[in-house]
Amino acid sequence: MSKKEEHIRKPEWLKIKLNTNDSYKGLKKMMREKKLHTVCEEARCPNIHECWAVRKTATFMILGDICTRACRFCAVKTGLPTELDLEEPERVADSVGDMGLKHVVITAVARDDLKDGGAEVFAETVRAIRRKNPFCTIEVLPSDMLGNEESLRTLMGARPNIMNHNIETVRRLSPRVRARATYDRTLEFLRRAKEMHEDIPTKSSLMIGLGETKEEIIETMDDLRANNVNIMTIGQYLQPTKKHLKVQKYYHPDEFAELREIAMSKGFSHCEAGPLVRSSYHADEQVNQAQVNEEAKKVQNETAVK
Repeated sequence: MSKKEEHIRKPEWLKIKLNTNDSYKGLKKMMREKKLHTVCEEARCPNIHECWAVRKTATFMILGDICTRACRFCAVKTGLPTELDLEEPERVADSVGDMGLKHVVITAVARDDLKDGGAEVFAETVRAIRRKNPFCTIEVLPSDMLGNEESLRTLMGARPNIMNHNIETVRRLSPRVRARATYDRTLEFLRRAKEMHEDIPTKSSLMIGLGETKEEIIETMDDLRANNVNIMTIGQYLQPTKKHLKVQKYYHPDEFAELREIAMSKGFSHCEAGPLVRSSYHADEQVNQAQVNEEAKKVQNETAVK
């Protein structure tokens, strides 16, 4: 076996202590009873025990658990999805209330089989949560819905508090890493979302460790800022199964700290960067900190003008 084919040993800072206390078990039981899916489970998120057991947060995954795409980094099942569950938005909204969430993230499998990519169900989920939980902020994390502008308009019309859509990887690696999605379509999706509702923050996530260079990471930051993205998250890619892309590098926490500083110098309202960071990790804190940073920048700009 060549060195390139060997698996790189996982470093100490990526070893996680599992916590399966009553909060974790209770949340898992509720998800099963309400027939709900979470990206936490389906994508094998490394933070599931912290989020479920300690923080009592979860990222709901709507539109079923079967994705029409087969991205080479993702563990979600691929195939032909089942019919839509039109009662799902109400069940999600009820669960948000049962959990007492102040911030919720709603994502979904890619549904390229649907004319609107699932936008209407997304929008109805946002409306249902807001109707039943008026003090909860809502973040949505959709697929690119094949770049359909009307689908994006439908979703943005529900006015989520944050529009999150992931760039995932650098331009050079995008064709190899992602299925059907493209680097430029993602940038266009984020730009259009901001143009439709300028006051709604946009957010995107980058996973590193797939063979990208530091220069390419910085280029991605510049591309996101050029399309008015407000919040960025950067995390370590972890290979979910042997069938998926291998990890090319494990970044040290100090490298993540440096990338965060670079991102903030580019003008992002907030950047969360670390080995275990995922798009929705500490999402409630991300939006709060972004608002604080934006206010601070406004004050600085006003002071400079005076």
